[in-house]
Amino acid sequence: MRILVQKFGGTSLAGDEPRQWAVHHVEKALAQEFRVVVVVSAMGRQGAPYATDTLLGLIPPGASTPRETDLLLSCGEIISAVSFAALLRTHKIRATALTGGQAGIVTESEFGAAPILEVKPGRIIRELEQGHVVVVAGFQGRTADGEITTLGRGGSDTTAAALGVALDAERVDIFTDVEGIMTADPRIVRDARRLPQATYTEICNLAYQGAKVIHPRAVEIAMRKNIPVRVRATMSDDEGTLVTNVEDDGRLEGRDPGDRLVTGITQTSRIVQIKIAQPSGAPPVHRAVFQAMADAGISVDFINVGPGGVAFTVSEAEAGRAEKILRNLGVEVEIVPDCAKVSVVGAGIAGVPGVMARIVGALAEEGVEILQSADSHTTIWCLVREGDMNRAVCALHRRFGLDGILR
Repeated sequence: MRILVQKFGGTSLAGDEPRQWAVHHVEKALAQEFRVVVVVSAMGRQGAPYATDTLLGLIPPGASTPRETDLLLSCGEIISAVSFAALLRTHKIRATALTGGQAGIVTESEFGAAPILEVKPGRIIRELEQGHVVVVAGFQGRTADGEITTLGRGGSDTTAAALGVALDAERVDIFTDVEGIMTADPRIVRDARRLPQATYTEICNLAYQGAKVIHPRAVEIAMRKNIPVRVRATMSDDEGTLVTNVEDDGRLEGRDPGDRLVTGITQTSRIVQIKIAQPSGAPPVHRAVFQAMADAGISVDFINVGPGGVAFTVSEAEAGRAEKILRNLGVEVEIVPDCAKVSVVGAGIAGVPGVMARIVGALAEEGVEILQSADSHTTIWCLVREGDMNRAVCALHRRFGLDGILR
């Protein structure tokens, strides 16, 4: 069987027009002789009757157990699955709605963010063999002893990717309210362009560094079995962005990976930089500092350790608590609020001389001060002041030719 997994997010199911477009995409896949598995999110966003955040608002804070909260939150996707299956039947399409557990998604017992242990797709395969479109409630699974769990934010993307792998699908299509993955946030960069294709690693890095179109966990799952993923707009027949691996001949979907140095620029705001000086002649402070953060459950990022001290960042929400803990240690703390991380992502930057020089030059021309920097195989990060973030993103987008003109 040629199997296609289609995932429709909450905005794709929130009104009559996008729902009819979703039906159109199912019909088109069936006409291409695919057997179709549809994964759905809860309909709409906060304020909509069955959206996840709306359901969460039905219970007083702290009054529910994690188990019962998952039981409640799973309802949004179940309602969506049953509703969409019924809509398909009005279009003469045979359809069967399944919960995540009925679809064979087995998870650990970590309510609220349960990792998937395995997928047993037997029920789905039987339904597909009978000619049914299978509509699966995303964002959820079931433990070995029958408890309903949710998979955490982005869980419907995760559901789609996991089913794609288990079913050896030809492709997973992620339908959303944007036309694909962009070279930068179009709200910041007016000439941001849709990426026609990119590697799993590039898209993972863009997602982890602030791009919100697809959850990075879903991309990582698809990458394990090299299942291609397309990120597409619901209300369009445009093919969107294809996420796949480098082909056997070393070319990515018909192009040399070296043709594109940088894939995209992304950003994360509301960050606080913390710098701790190392007193001359005193024992190194970094061990006590990072142990204190770990003990407090505070996630640290952008870490630099050297003879003169340490520097790292925390989220704005954790900054006050982190500062109090560190001052209680008796260390000298400098707090730099209102920061942002700007990331340059591209599989082509590894081993290429001059990339950092171009970044520094582009930001210097705009008068943007780099407070801290770091790099990995495919990403270079710069910490800047939040007030400079938009100018920094635009400058880097231009400098690396992502507007179509290489400078």
